[in-house]
Amino acid sequence: MSEAQLNGTKVAFLVAPEGIEQVELTTPWQAVADAGGQPVLLSTQPGEVQAFNHLDKADTFPVDLRVSDAAVSEYAALVLPGGVANPDALRTDAAAVTFVKQFAASVRPIAVICHGPWTLVEADVVRGRRITSWPSLATDLRNAGAEWVDEEVVVDTSGPGPLISSRKPDDLEAFTRTLLEHVAAVRVSS
Repeated sequence: MSEAQLNGTKVAFLVAPEGIEQVELTTPWQAVADAGGQPVLLSTQPGEVQAFNHLDKADTFPVDLRVSDAAVSEYAALVLPGGVANPDALRTDAAAVTFVKQFAASVRPIAVICHGPWTLVEADVVRGRRITSWPSLATDLRNAGAEWVDEEVVVDTSGPGPLISSRKPDDLEAFTRTLLEHVAAVRVSS
């Protein structure tokens, strides 16, 4: 993908203050930046967020904007990285859940990986959608009305906007490539 392809297009990355699986944040973030996009880190609190490599503390990252101050209309896509604690905290934050619900009602893509779909379940936006995740979320997603499948990357276009999902860090190459294709399509059509 050429650097100019995303031409400054903003992509929101929504995370909790801690518990983010670092590679699920940094890999798509770097891909968006390399393609000429502008990744923006949203969180429930200002300051820095603490990422993890599985259960071990990794790096911290500065928050660009509190999710309660963010407007869906400013972003071409939303990325929800995983990590067990990250989406578990997000789904208990009213502003984060509202932002996800509003984003899902727009025509813009949402990309979610690993445990990230827990936030989508809380926002009640997976009903009737085809999705994948870390296997332990399969029952939660089915109970929320989704069709859960075990595939590297799934793109469901049955809702207002595309829902892109992957299972785990090993799927990041396909996940990131698919995310970039959909962000470029939103930019071109807007």
